[in-house]
Amino acid sequence: MKVDGKQMRPIWFDPQTETFKIIDQRQLPHQLVVTALCQVSDVVHAIVEMAVRGAPLIGVTAAYGLYVAAKTSPDGSVSDDYLGRACATIRSARPTATNLAWAVDRVLSRVLAQEAPLGRIATALAEAQRIAELEAENCRRIGEHGYPLIAALSRAKNGAPVNILTHCNAGWLACVEYGTATAPIYAAFGRGIDLHVWVDETRPLNQGARLTAWELGKHGVPHTVITDNAGGHLMQHGLVDMVIVGSDRTTRTGDVANKIGTYLTALAARDNQVPFYVALPSSTIDWRISDGVAQSPIEGRSPEEVHWVQGQTAGGRIARVRISPVDSPGGNFAFDVTPARLVTGLICERGLCRAEEADILKLFPEQKPA
Repeated sequence: MKVDGKQMRPIWFDPQTETFKIIDQRQLPHQLVVTALCQVSDVVHAIVEMAVRGAPLIGVTAAYGLYVAAKTSPDGSVSDDYLGRACATIRSARPTATNLAWAVDRVLSRVLAQEAPLGRIATALAEAQRIAELEAENCRRIGEHGYPLIAALSRAKNGAPVNILTHCNAGWLACVEYGTATAPIYAAFGRGIDLHVWVDETRPLNQGARLTAWELGKHGVPHTVITDNAGGHLMQHGLVDMVIVGSDRTTRTGDVANKIGTYLTALAARDNQVPFYVALPSSTIDWRISDGVAQSPIEGRSPEEVHWVQGQTAGGRIARVRISPVDSPGGNFAFDVTPARLVTGLICERGLCRAEEADILKLFPEQKPA
């Protein structure tokens, strides 16, 4: 996607330095900072501290992390044991996003098929790059499959603006290109459909207000930042035509683990007969589990993220301020689970389906029924 006329991705390989680089998303929207990740510890730190975030991007970063591990093998042997330890370290960075383990396991299986150290390094890099391009293409296809939903609403409204609500950031910053939830939006906007996006701020780290608003603004998409709890009010007054969110882990039965607050948005949508769609690549589907509430690992993050907020002062300085009493404890659950019964449909790279196992398997027949 373009930023001020320049083509950018949130992650890329620099052949001159043989390192991969990321946009440090903690600094957005006020600063565009690019960082190179040169050690496995850099990769883990970037994932844990959310310099990179979003399920597809976490997976791509983890894939490149295996390349970093192979390239920086202490004795140059790139042994099975060393790679296994590196993979375990990267896999432990964040527990909820399915893509992380999927990407690590995919790269590792290709690398272990090679014997020579240089072959292992080259294979790790090539496979990481393949995964990055695969996720970019998947998101493009998600946009193509989701576009008709927005086009139908536009026709039903005789060309009046289609109001779409989204939660957190499931845009290109969370993926490689296009995004998941934003891919249909970009596809529709690019075809001239009049639309407007309600952007949930998404506490505590404000990924909606900071990141989704930033990338939509750079693309010229009309949008309005709202508080997390405003969506229900807007729906009651007919100001939301559809909801599109992303996913960090979706079960084979259609339960969706996504950023905390997604479940409440889905409840409000159901109560107001507003369609609620989840956009995701198949790398986000956890085919091993069927009960999202009982089986999805929910990350607990530092309470400090709840107590403190970062922003730009009137004088242009970046600062952190505490918003809660110093003696108040905090709880910080990063994700919640939206049961499949509240999901109108899933938008995947292979098409649309209902959030139920039988229909999901029609899109992915290679997956066996449970």
